Amino acid sequence: MARPVIGIIGNHHLINDQYATHAGGAMNSQAVAEVAGALPLVIPADPRFVCITDLMEVCDGFLFTGGRPNVHPEEYGEAETAAHGAFDRARDAVALPLIRACVARGQPIMGVCRGFQELNVAMGGSLYPEIRDLPGRMNHRMPPDGTIEEKFALRHPVRFTEHGPFHKLFGAIEVMTNTLHGQGIKQPGARIVIDGYAPDGTPEAIYVADAPGFTLSVQWHPEYQAAQDPVSRPLFTAFGAAVQAWADFRRPMPVAEVA
Repeated sequence: MARPVIGIIGNHHLINDQYATHAGGAMNSQAVAEVAGALPLVIPADPRFVCITDLMEVCDGFLFTGGRPNVHPEEYGEAETAAHGAFDRARDAVALPLIRACVARGQPIMGVCRGFQELNVAMGGSLYPEIRDLPGRMNHRMPPDGTIEEKFALRHPVRFTEHGPFHKLFGAIEVMTNTLHGQGIKQPGARIVIDGYAPDGTPEAIYVADAPGFTLSVQWHPEYQAAQDPVSRPLFTAFGAAVQAWADFRRPMPVAEVA
């Protein structure tokens, strides 16, 4: 039997600063294939090439990945500043309406880092341009030096709402995570439930209240060593179960059922 298909939202990337590509991190594909048990399909996130209806018919679920470009602040009603960094407006034009359509339909989605922020913005929320500039906040950005192992090392705990879906899924009220982001949630979007926080108050785990399907999303990067990590593995396994249910029966699997 064919595996379910998880669309991995790609990022615009230039090879040698000249050749345009749509790229997806290999660790995302590995987590989807080895832990979620699905076929990874990298999506060229550009409205010139894809449409939302076609994507939702081809894919059973979607992983909204991290990426260097940020969601453009015009998407949440704010002016662009130098602090907002680089952008990928083509990805904004695909990802945000796709998220809203999947939430409404019950088709499973999972957001990671930028994808976590996209879910919040898609539901009407806003973002801080730079978390480390806020009083009392730590620097959540990727360490500038070191090996991949050092960059993705566990750096801070995330504490979840007791008896909430993340607590139930992980079997723990607190877990250790990596942290590689500059922006973060400012105002939660409509129906966005913040279910986990870093010690400095930065939102780290969210879902959409009363959504018919899977919407668990995290600010950290669980795709790194997903098969071995005791936090990443249950998250991708649950996402895979929701995608399989959609592929088999077009049946949404709500958060409460997964956890």
